[in-house]
Amino acid sequence: MSENQATENLFGTYLRDRRAKLDPAALGFPSERRRTLGLRREEVAQRANISPTWYTWLEQGRGGAPSADVLDRIARALMLTEVEREHLFLLGLGRPPEARYRENEGVTPRLQRVLDALDPSPALIRTAIWNVVAWNRAAAVMLGDYGSLPPHQRNVLRIIFLDPRARAMQHDWESVARHVVGAFRAEAARAGASAEIEPLVDELRQLSPEFRAMWRDNDVRGAHGGAVKHIRHPVLGPLAFEYSAFAVDGRTDLSMVVYNPATPEDAERIKSLLA
Repeated sequence: MSENQATENLFGTYLRDRRAKLDPAALGFPSERRRTLGLRREEVAQRANISPTWYTWLEQGRGGAPSADVLDRIARALMLTEVEREHLFLLGLGRPPEARYRENEGVTPRLQRVLDALDPSPALIRTAIWNVVAWNRAAAVMLGDYGSLPPHQRNVLRIIFLDPRARAMQHDWESVARHVVGAFRAEAARAGASAEIEPLVDELRQLSPEFRAMWRDNDVRGAHGGAVKHIRHPVLGPLAFEYSAFAVDGRTDLSMVVYNPATPEDAERIKSLLA
């Protein structure tokens, strides 16, 4: 195949490259008498439960557009990571796959060290359904002691609507609550977590009339970006933070939220309390 043809058929080239990196013996196929590395086309087709002829055509760029279901089966057959699976969809269909929410398994020590290095700026990591899974010391002192809560209660919506102390700390509770509900709705839908949030939403609708009314409004808002957040700390009094939320590299299910003190004076006050 010429270089021009290979460039035009990026999808087929990617398939060939991925199957060449698999070990036949590890997957139960004989490894002797192979002219090339990796799996044969018919072996990938067998693992994906599709026609060997059609799979061959896909690699050759003449099989037509595959369905999302077929791409999912090929991704599993080739043992692709989430990033590789997304790339396969972009090449094969011109769009990313539909979101598949997965339960969070915590953060790596590297991510925790990043959070710790941000002191005195409160910082935390939350899931797509807004469960807080990691935080630094400044967050515990300034926003709330997440470590004192059972894991299932470390949810931003649950805290905002059900914890009187969190409500008292907000400079404009209703505005904050409406933003949280709208951003939560948008982020959970984007992550494909509509089924996972149903128990939490049902509980909050029963326990909080304010949440029930705000959820009924069906507002959506952006969760990432930046804004200024004002709080009333029980010890330090009024404080202002520049609020920013970022996607965590390599973890599409996680976001890092940083509250940077808005003034040097606020930063010094927080440092003194941490000390």
